[in-house]
Amino acid sequence: MSRVGKKPINLPSGVEVFINEGNEVVVRGPKGELRRTFHPDLSIELQDRTIVVTRPTDNRIHRSLHGLTRALLANMVQGVSEGFTKTLEIVGTGYRAQKVGEKLVLQLGYSHPVEFVPPPGVSISVEGNRVKVSGIDKGLVGEVAARIRRLRPPDRYKGKGMRYLGEQLVLKPGKAGRVGKR
Repeated sequence: MSRVGKKPINLPSGVEVFINEGNEVVVRGPKGELRRTFHPDLSIELQDRTIVVTRPTDNRIHRSLHGLTRALLANMVQGVSEGFTKTLEIVGTGYRAQKVGEKLVLQLGYSHPVEFVPPPGVSISVEGNRVKVSGIDKGLVGEVAARIRRLRPPDRYKGKGMRYLGEQLVLKPGKAGRVGKR
């Protein structure tokens, strides 16, 4: 059995789950509502404020979908109750970010400012040299944070650019090893 798949998902107070025809699951909570359709072979049941996912056979496809479905459901429950946040850090002289209306305006060493408009369901806030991306859909929050990071990824020699908070970079040594050689 899948270790992840067989763990039940406990529902916090204030979260409601509805399972419709065709394995469509709707999760409502204090932060919003998420809706997703899962593979029809898997069985999703609501038992005493817990969600249980079971698979019909031990086929390879059912084993792989079992853990995935349970993880996606757990992320939906956590998203509508607590939400998700990714924090990006801006490193570099003259690099900065500011919020203008709903847009994020970034100065990242290019000849022009870069504007980024977040999709619906994601909010962006700026605190000093940090940009916080938050929302209820874990996949969407991660995708938006990755798109912002892609605007100026960290330089491998100096470390300048946008990086995730706590991301460890391995800097390359540069030309120091070639001094005195021709």
